[in-house]
Amino acid sequence: MKEAVHIGRNPSSKPDLQELVDRVALGDEEAFAAVYDAVAGPVLGVVRAVLRDQAQSEEVAQEVLVEVWRTAPRYRPDRGTAINWILTLSHRRAVDRVRSVEAAAARDHKAALLERTPEFDEVTEQVEARLEREQVRRCLRTLTEVQRQAVTLAYYRGLTYRQVAESLSLPLGTVKTRLRDGLIRLRDCLGVTA
Repeated sequence: MKEAVHIGRNPSSKPDLQELVDRVALGDEEAFAAVYDAVAGPVLGVVRAVLRDQAQSEEVAQEVLVEVWRTAPRYRPDRGTAINWILTLSHRRAVDRVRSVEAAAARDHKAALLERTPEFDEVTEQVEARLEREQVRRCLRTLTEVQRQAVTLAYYRGLTYRQVAESLSLPLGTVKTRLRDGLIRLRDCLGVTA
């Protein structure tokens, strides 16, 4: 039959919680059973006040009691009573669970938003493309007539240098020079760096 354990100072000869935790620190399973019986209710109460979910509260309370078993050697009586230490562990573990659940929910929400967000904004892409075309047209107007014709035939119609030369009735070397000069002027006008 298990003995009743009193939390706090106990004037009787039965061991108090402090002594039981000291024995748990030495690996005494019977002492742990007594600690468990004495604090399971208060631990669950603290955890339940933070989590408000019965199933999670029971799970976290169990984790706290396992932590008491594992960390009993680290308990320092000069920093507070055994019950305060255990209830502090309970509160911290419950708060950690809340933070973990909130972080997981935030990650799930962010992932859901990313799945719905298009990879690019079509309107922005169209506006940028239109602005780029306008800038190219403006810069093309700064070229000489022969440069503009050569660039247009080579880059917009896809003609080779030889086909451009034949189309403009110019020597191939002249077309290459005009294209090179026209492209340099376009690069400078567009602000493109090499």
